[in-house]
Amino acid sequence: MSAKETNIEECVRHNLLRYFEDLGGEAPDGMYDMLVRVVEKPLLEVVMQQAGGNQSRAAEWLGLNRNTLRKKLVQHRLI
Repeated sequence: MSAKETNIEECVRHNLLRYFEDLGGEAPDGMYDMLVRVVEKPLLEVVMQQAGGNQSRAAEWLGLNRNTLRKKLVQHRLI
């Protein structure tokens, strides 16, 4: 695992621990969907920016089908 992967992993871990602290003992609900949603949007924003708005290139970089990427961009209101 590279240093960048470790940094992202540690950032996620740290923020999840803080999330549980903020809940103050309350049970979380729908965490998986929430986490995917909050991570996916900035991922798509940054990749699309780096790909110069080229959806085919961005889909390739993400390992997604272009139609899947387009669907996700619409879901997140990025297009």
